[in-house]
Amino acid sequence: MARAMLIDESRCMGCRGCQVACKQWNDNPAEETENWGTYENPPELSGITWTKIKFNEKVEGDQVKWLFLKQGCMHCTNASCEAVCPTGAISHYGETVIIDQTWCIGCGYCVAACPFDAVHSLNQVTGGGEEKATARKCTLCIDRTSNALTPACVKTCPANALDWGDRGEMIAKGNARVAALQADGHPKARLYGERELGGLHRIYVLVDEAFAYGLPESPQHATTNLVGQWLGGIITAGVLAAVPFWLLFKRQRATAGKESISGGGE
Repeated sequence: MARAMLIDESRCMGCRGCQVACKQWNDNPAEETENWGTYENPPELSGITWTKIKFNEKVEGDQVKWLFLKQGCMHCTNASCEAVCPTGAISHYGETVIIDQTWCIGCGYCVAACPFDAVHSLNQVTGGGEEKATARKCTLCIDRTSNALTPACVKTCPANALDWGDRGEMIAKGNARVAALQADGHPKARLYGERELGGLHRIYVLVDEAFAYGLPESPQHATTNLVGQWLGGIITAGVLAAVPFWLLFKRQRATAGKESISGGGE
């Protein structure tokens, strides 16, 4: 049974309780930020900030309204980050896209490939005293959901804007909410994530067009040809010594097989 998070942006009040819950549960440190002219803080997702509320202003006549967006990894069925990862560090565990930190080499391909800007690098000092960059993002609280608990952000939301459960049920709830919003004078209300990139596991109820929230109307899947390009780049850079050589070409053969099945590309 695939599960998903339903995010009803019509109910979100921008309290950012989900941001705090995410930080606390995952033991991620606070960002060092400054006032940059908006209530939104921090300004971007990062290797230590896996979810945040984006404040979008929309002017209608002489009125200004907020369109809040809960940003983070969408856990795409057809995940670009997984497709371009040359070491196989990124994979699916049920509905969750996870990054195996022991295999991540910090190449940054997943960071560049994500159409939602949800993957970011984090520099850390290893046990041997060396600095290593690895990719980090929302884990959909897999340590909670695999033990019959809801994600921390869902648990803490005071506005009941977040829900968690069977993906089909979440889609049904979302469509019902969209219908109610349209009947209540929001003709642009829509469900986002049901079909995008094979189906997202963060599904949104929006009261306006996707672009008004800063979401791509038609997110594109990254081509696995990037893996071949990456191989050429690291050979030039002399990075191969840090990576099991056989693993890179095993990954390249696997992605080439996927492309031949799909007719040469995504």
